[in-house]
Amino acid sequence: MFVLLYVNDIVLTGSDAIFLYDVQCMFHHQFHIKDLGQLKYFLGIEVARSQQGLYLCQHKYVLDILDDCGYTGARPADTPMEQNLKLSNDEVAVLDDASSYRRLVGRLI
Repeated sequence: MFVLLYVNDIVLTGSDAIFLYDVQCMFHHQFHIKDLGQLKYFLGIEVARSQQGLYLCQHKYVLDILDDCGYTGARPADTPMEQNLKLSNDEVAVLDDASSYRRLVGRLI
């Protein structure tokens, strides 16, 4: 059995359905919990089931990040920056809003 806990979200999984049910009942008696059924979305990860197992995808999470940054209409590129760009220490461009940059980096990590 595996128990995944993040703040106030709990995911229970395992191969023994009876044991899972017993643990869920124990949690229910100790805490006020709500069973949301089969796992579909957790911490930015979409979960889909198939005969072969679980499929994990972050497609929605990536679309949310692109939407927050205003890049939902952007086209994919082979190189993420200008080709043949010359960088130097002479030009220092300060970000208008460093907090949005830090938030984006945190979400990408």
